[in-house]
Amino acid sequence: MEKENNRSVSEFNNELKLKGFNAFQIEADGSATKVYSRKDFYKICLTTGRSKIHYAEKSYEQEGTILFFGNPHIPYSWETISTTYVGYTILFSEEFFQKSERSESLLQSSFFKIGGTPVLKITEEQRAFLNTVFLKMIDEQESDYQFKDELIRNYISLIVHESLKLEPAEDFEQGKNAASRLTSVFLELLERQFPIETIDSPLKLKTAQHFAQYLNVHVNYLNRAIKEVTGKPTTAHITERIVNEAKALLQHTDWNISEIALALGFESPTYFNNFFKKNTGTNPKKVRLDLV
Repeated sequence: MEKENNRSVSEFNNELKLKGFNAFQIEADGSATKVYSRKDFYKICLTTGRSKIHYAEKSYEQEGTILFFGNPHIPYSWETISTTYVGYTILFSEEFFQKSERSESLLQSSFFKIGGTPVLKITEEQRAFLNTVFLKMIDEQESDYQFKDELIRNYISLIVHESLKLEPAEDFEQGKNAASRLTSVFLELLERQFPIETIDSPLKLKTAQHFAQYLNVHVNYLNRAIKEVTGKPTTAHITERIVNEAKALLQHTDWNISEIALALGFESPTYFNNFFKKNTGTNPKKVRLDLV
């Protein structure tokens, strides 16, 4: 049996209690819809009730008990349909989990991996076992045990390993709003790359093909969806955001042009200068001089 807890999901969404970890019991937020949003932590939910999950360009409507795996790189929305909705959630940062052995391979599993299946149907027997694991984590985070961080990481690994034995849910469907959802994810992924704060981590997703590969969709499908929803090509969104960031770096940093070009993912200052002039009508050096 789940413990009584009257706190709702929304009270916990932005807090991580144990240096990158939090576990708690959830109850229904009525018929609230949790909108697409960027999170800085991984999430595993064990829930019982009826709901609809929009994940990237797919939708999954479930009734009963499921195990859901949330990746911080994939915004999603969760619509609670039933009035009775209970379960457990754990939130953990990548930094917290990376301290465990083989953490990278687990986070690259089919559940967390972009393009994978993030939902598992759970039987009553499996639910009883997982309930116990979630409750142990909830209790452990409040304990004084010296090595509780490592113990909790082991519990997370146990959930993932047990899940790898199960068959993923297959009834994901392309919904009528698939283009809108895919566009939301694309725009979120584009925006979360900024602002650029160091030249040591250059921009990685710079083309429509890069985003398509990252989202595990065909580039033509991505382009059609974004053009349909926004009226602008994928490349236009990418170009506009890179230009705006370039202007900000020219204005607010003392980085030289070569460093800015590198930070924005250009192979050389020449490529950056040509790109900037093509899209603004002027060159980076002139923009910086005008600001002095």
